[in-house]
Amino acid sequence: MSNIFAVPLQNTRNVTIVAHVDHGKTSFADSLLSSNNIISSRMAGKLRFLDSREDEQERGITMESSAVSLRFDMTRLSPDGTSSIQQCICNVIDTPGHVDFASEVSTASRLCDGALVLVDVWEGVATQTIAVLRQAWMDKLKPLLVINKMDRLITELKLSPSEAYHHISQLIEQVNAVMGSFYASERMEDDLRWREEREKRLAARKEQQGEDLDDDEEYEEKEDEDIYFAPDRGNVLFASAIDGWAFRLGKFARLYAEKLKIKEGNLRRVLWGDWYLDPKTKRVVGRKKLAGRNLKPMFVQFVLENIWRVYDTVLNEYNPDAVQKIVTALNIRITPRDLRSKDTRNLLNLIMQQWLPLSTATFQSIIEVIPPPPSAQAIRLPYMLHPEKAKAAAASGGLKAENELERGLYECDQGEGAEVVAYVSKMFAVRKGDLPEYKPKEMTAEEMRARGREERERRAALVAERQAKGEGLDGQPLPEDLAKPLESLSLENIQPATSEKPAVDDSDSEVLLGFSRIFSSTLHRGTSLLAILPKFDSSLPPSHPHNIKHTVPIIASDLYMMMGRELVSVDSVPAGHVCAIGGLNRAVPRSATLWAPDAKGVEEGFGKEALVNLAGVGVGANAIVRVALEPENPSDMPKLIRGLRILNQADPCAEYFVQESGEHVIITAGELHLERCLKDLRERFAKCPIQQSAPIVPFRETAVKAPDMAPPKTTGAPRGTINGTVINGLVKFRLRAMPLPEGVETFLLSQQGAISKMLVRERDGKEGEEETDVQEGAEGQSGEGEVPEGQQEARQLSPEEFWTELERLLNKAGGDWAGAADRVWSFGPKRVGANLLLDPVGTKHLRLRRREQLFTQARAQGQSADDALLSTDHAVAADQLASLSSITSSDNEAARAELRLLRDYESSIETGFQLSTFQGPLCAEPVVGMAWVVESVELDRQGMESEQGKGQVVGGALISAVRDACRQGLLDWSPRIKLAMYTCDIQASTDVLGKVYGVIARRRGRIVSEEMKEGTSFFTIRAMLPVVESFGFADEIRTRTSGAASPQLIFSGYETLDLDPFWVPTTQEELEDLGEKADKANVAKAYVDGVRKRKGMFVERKIVEFAEKQRTLKK
Repeated sequence: MSNIFAVPLQNTRNVTIVAHVDHGKTSFADSLLSSNNIISSRMAGKLRFLDSREDEQERGITMESSAVSLRFDMTRLSPDGTSSIQQCICNVIDTPGHVDFASEVSTASRLCDGALVLVDVWEGVATQTIAVLRQAWMDKLKPLLVINKMDRLITELKLSPSEAYHHISQLIEQVNAVMGSFYASERMEDDLRWREEREKRLAARKEQQGEDLDDDEEYEEKEDEDIYFAPDRGNVLFASAIDGWAFRLGKFARLYAEKLKIKEGNLRRVLWGDWYLDPKTKRVVGRKKLAGRNLKPMFVQFVLENIWRVYDTVLNEYNPDAVQKIVTALNIRITPRDLRSKDTRNLLNLIMQQWLPLSTATFQSIIEVIPPPPSAQAIRLPYMLHPEKAKAAAASGGLKAENELERGLYECDQGEGAEVVAYVSKMFAVRKGDLPEYKPKEMTAEEMRARGREERERRAALVAERQAKGEGLDGQPLPEDLAKPLESLSLENIQPATSEKPAVDDSDSEVLLGFSRIFSSTLHRGTSLLAILPKFDSSLPPSHPHNIKHTVPIIASDLYMMMGRELVSVDSVPAGHVCAIGGLNRAVPRSATLWAPDAKGVEEGFGKEALVNLAGVGVGANAIVRVALEPENPSDMPKLIRGLRILNQADPCAEYFVQESGEHVIITAGELHLERCLKDLRERFAKCPIQQSAPIVPFRETAVKAPDMAPPKTTGAPRGTINGTVINGLVKFRLRAMPLPEGVETFLLSQQGAISKMLVRERDGKEGEEETDVQEGAEGQSGEGEVPEGQQEARQLSPEEFWTELERLLNKAGGDWAGAADRVWSFGPKRVGANLLLDPVGTKHLRLRRREQLFTQARAQGQSADDALLSTDHAVAADQLASLSSITSSDNEAARAELRLLRDYESSIETGFQLSTFQGPLCAEPVVGMAWVVESVELDRQGMESEQGKGQVVGGALISAVRDACRQGLLDWSPRIKLAMYTCDIQASTDVLGKVYGVIARRRGRIVSEEMKEGTSFFTIRAMLPVVESFGFADEIRTRTSGAASPQLIFSGYETLDLDPFWVPTTQEELEDLGEKADKANVAKAYVDGVRKRKGMFVERKIVEFAEKQRTLKK
């Protein structure tokens, strides 16, 4: 199979099929598979071949991405008019459309150069349509729009051709509006970047020449014409996957060019838009020259009416004579048996598939629109390696290669001498018995005949040997070795392709393979490689201690070409192709970059100055739903742990971790994703009965300024002020809690990536960043916040921009917030959250902004990251010495000692702040939107002298005291909880609209918008639904509406529930309506008590001893 990829690189394409759920991706792929005789053309659109899982077939949706390599022939015309047939290969990846499996889309798009974006012609642009278009835009994929389910306009909606044309026009405008929004956002970023660079150039010239200079250069906007979809440009396909047909305008332009005596290229340009054919002059005219005449657009007259006529004749008004005329006019072959068949739907499929074959139109458009690997990688790879440099160089023709490694990547060099670079986007599990080397080898007819001859010769020799010994066979039963059949023809006895025979008992175990693409050189089976893990820092040399931890030697033990549910073993894979790689399961957790100096592999003692890291792709979905798992039989715990580790590696979105209580917890993207993970654990990975807890949904805690609040806890001090002492007054401190101003919390949540790159993470997290990042993902911290839907991809600012914007927002609030940006001591929780710790006035060495400025200055002077960190620490130490030298009191030495003690306890204060924000006072959930000011810290010098040697005890006590003080300060305001929220999109008819509203209201959701689709009785409803109330929501709404409405739930962030958990009725009316406790009315208290009960915390409730007497033991 070594020549399976033997096609010119220019004839290779890598595409992914993306769309909203139920828009027809897998059915569309069926028709492509039928062109390679993988499935029957009659089953195309119905078999859903790439949905290989049982639950995928049952639910009718795709849950895992599947790849298949398809071959086809293209006829090309040379300039001299001669035609030649060229072989092409297209690697197609089918992806899920459900939002729970959005991570599969992001992993597939990294491997491809183009995207087939399918849109249901009737449902139009849906939520996931926008998401997949954004993913294609971010990954620089060339999109190809496929308007699918065109048959619905005829059979279901009964639209006329003219009505269908206007509907399709509006749909294309909607898609282009989405693309335009992406372009506008990128243009603003480019404009800002250009202005900053221009200011730097002017400042540099002024410094050199000593005078102000003007720069007349203007910003040059990029041309945006090529990003939009237009049928006359050939980047729009009209299709019906269920009926197996598709076309572009070029198909009908070729049909009518000779008849209308118009050049094919010119006719293609006027077949779409406001162009009309004047029946008198036989000329094409625009709208202005209609002169009031009611002419049909050319697209309606020459394209849609013909398709409508076929459907009407075959399906609606079946007329055998008319059908025969259509078959003759279209010059297609239909057997008399099919023409006489009463199955008109099958007859329609045969006619349309021969007239407008879907596979032909799709492959032609892929070859013409989507670039080959060399062209695509020259555009995409610079953004993957150097995103900021690539954006800056986009206007000047793109980023050039800096070394041989980058040159091979940009050019997609397939040479054996080029450096091998491959990217593994995800790991996926395959049953070992399904691998080709573990399957019986099929024998050819010649091999079977040869085996038969050998067996007959063996038998003849055995009979002759017995006769020579005088042992006759007359009247005696046949010996055992002669009585058995020709065993060599039995497939069970055929040895597998490998030299070692696999153990039969091991065939049901799971093997992890890498879903990969080769970007440079050629990868051979058995090649030794270096796996570069996502934490590898390309700015540091490979020999740096940080990078050594993130490079692992591996061997590519097996290579496979993916054919949907089947794998084909190959010896080598050249650059530009997608494949599956074996032998990575122990080294690659989820994604990695594979490298070797050449096709021979990595040799011992190799040296390399620079390596590339292509990993780090975002999963595209927030893991929000958690459950704790345990086996029904405790002895199966090792099986469960092994299965959870396989699941964590094989699923790009699922997270697995062990809580401090010892519980084994998995986090999933949603209810459907959770069901799939549990099914895989029970049937494939753990293979044991498993018990699960109720779904665990995260909350957030915060506080607000409410109209009616209790008096402040500290008399005579501002609200939120708490005084604390440690060990009989050895350390006294005062903290003040305050809710963050409006806008600051959202800004901090959107810039968690920028905060994590700050100096505090570089300084304190180098050794423990892997563990920290795992914990963040496990607890649902990373990427989850109250950022509105669509803003999760906010541009991460540079440190200078971050501090400037934070300063602007805080100064805008005024009052105590003015200048607070310069006093930020720490962020929390986990040093990246949306809470602030502000230091006392005068402690300049604690300020993050000061440290970041020193670090940036050192880097600007050409220092390495390590040297810059070292020089920053020296400068901070100088600030502390300056503070000490400024003390002029009589007891100078005592004051110096006090300051040294204060410095020792600074880390304890910060740790207490981190603990208090990680577990809030209400139900031990993370806190957001708060700030704490350390107003004073005092030390008892005499007590310290008497307590010498107990520094660690004092430090530990200070941590606990600060933690408790921070919590009490938050409770001094009006506490609130924040609910994780889903955005719920539903399409429903007027018949079931009331039932949909009823289900949403029962689940404590609220309606955000309601729009009626023009010309129909369908409504598009958008609602906000708490995640904690969403379990079983989809099933309930489908049950209530008899399947007429199906929701799409997308995590949108956290929303404050404006109800105090400690609120109790006080007025006479409230007491009469709700009672003394108002337990049923206070939803916030119910949520808080539910979480506290689950965590084993104290919950105030009555315990009834005797139900008939209603006696209570205690509260």
